[in-house]
Amino acid sequence: MSSNNNINTFKDLQVWQKAHSLVIDIYKITKEYPKEEKYGLVSQMRRAAVSVPANITEGFRKHGIKDKTKFYNIAQASLDELSYYIILSKDLEYILNNVSFVDQIEEIARMLSGLIQSINGRK
Repeated sequence: MSSNNNINTFKDLQVWQKAHSLVIDIYKITKEYPKEEKYGLVSQMRRAAVSVPANITEGFRKHGIKDKTKFYNIAQASLDELSYYIILSKDLEYILNNVSFVDQIEEIARMLSGLIQSINGRK
């Protein structure tokens, strides 16, 4: 576990960095959504996206395995919720190509699963 030697803050976690980048991308793409979606789909997508790195941040600071896992699981659930909003956005033709979002979400999901396994002592 020598890769953990340089992790001093949540910002050092690669999964947090990728989740934060996804939030930025979601904010950029949702700027182009129809105005009538401002308080609907746009708000929900942004909330779900922000929840991922926010819960990673909160989990990072927790000391107990159970507490850490709880927040990382919430991040996973928010990621799943965001996945649905991406599907809906594609079906509504607000997003014409969701490949990069799907890839980003799948990578973050894998990383979160690995993080949870590592704090629970499994590989």
